[in-house]
Amino acid sequence: MDNSFRLFSVRGIAIRVHITFPLILVWAAIQFGLLTRQGAAGAVFGIIVILLLFAIVVLHELGHSVAAQGYGVPVKQIVLLPIGGVAQLARFPEEPIQEFIIAIAGPLVNFGLAIVLFVAGVLFGLGNPLEDPLAITRVLGQLNPSAIFTYVFASNLFLGIFNLIPAFPMDGGRVLRALLAARMDYARATRIAVTVGQAMAWLLGLWGFLNGGFFLILIAVFIYMGASQEGQLVQTRHVLGDLKVAQAYSRQARALRPESPLREAVDLTLSTFQADFPVCDGDRLVGFLSHNRLVDALNRHGPEVPIGNVMSSEVSPVSAEEELIAVQRRLSENNLDAAPVVDGDRFLGLITMRDINEIYRLVSSQPDLAPALSRRGLARAGSYSASLQSDLEQEEVPPATLPK
Repeated sequence: MDNSFRLFSVRGIAIRVHITFPLILVWAAIQFGLLTRQGAAGAVFGIIVILLLFAIVVLHELGHSVAAQGYGVPVKQIVLLPIGGVAQLARFPEEPIQEFIIAIAGPLVNFGLAIVLFVAGVLFGLGNPLEDPLAITRVLGQLNPSAIFTYVFASNLFLGIFNLIPAFPMDGGRVLRALLAARMDYARATRIAVTVGQAMAWLLGLWGFLNGGFFLILIAVFIYMGASQEGQLVQTRHVLGDLKVAQAYSRQARALRPESPLREAVDLTLSTFQADFPVCDGDRLVGFLSHNRLVDALNRHGPEVPIGNVMSSEVSPVSAEEELIAVQRRLSENNLDAAPVVDGDRFLGLITMRDINEIYRLVSSQPDLAPALSRRGLARAGSYSASLQSDLEQEEVPPATLPK
């Protein structure tokens, strides 16, 4: 996430804090200082226990991350937000047993930590929270080691149990999908898990509304949106299937030369509606001029500046054989609209989010298109070109069945 700063790293995983994180500390100071009538001592108590709780959240997310790394899944970073932590995995494996182990690893860390804390509490005389489960209600805001220990122990245990709720994006949602996927196809398992998660979000939100629990309503909205996003992600992956970049990229994309003036890019944008431009020396890709960079350079330097002076030399091209869903995810994560397609360093064409969205809409409405696209590797299938129409007619697909 761009709006975060790095604290440290573990096993190559950056631990970052979102800039809004201090809000939870302010909330804790108010919650435990004013509402418990403990004053400044309660405010300090709140800040301490929240910091300790988020240290546990880091351990929880590291449980997911280490398990993912064990299956060869890259982990980009862990980001701490006011409502919890997020481990940004490159992907969740669709193999049920792997997804199950990665998902369950986080709560298992909490349960293992509960055992360690229980033993430490008994050994160091901090109390036995299992003897009096209601002790937490009496120690809130009290600035002493026993009260802090009781609150952290109970919160850690609650975190482990709460994450097992069978609702995305909670760990329990992934556990449920993994168990279902062992008996049915992945897409159907996801649809069922998403429906269960959204139903639970409605119940949680209703409970919060009836009891004046604003935080519960916020969590319910978070769960509902997370379930929707997971369902959409899997639906996209299911629709695009095994399609490659070769089936979607534009071979007619215009490339610019480093010595050309910037006004040439402006002219092409106005005449062709192409917004992002590969920059080539001959047929060799040497840079990239995004639309945002073009506008910025135009404002700074004017239309006569050579493109080579303002282009980005740090290009992340894609191969025609890469999976379309992987490229879509990469563009989305990096907030990009397009990427050049290359063979080695030889420029082939341009793949854009618009291309991917168009082919997604076509294949969603006409699933029979996918095999035809896979066999022929058509250029810009999303534009529904004449070549695609010709190929489909050869396949004896009635024109009336094609999407309008």
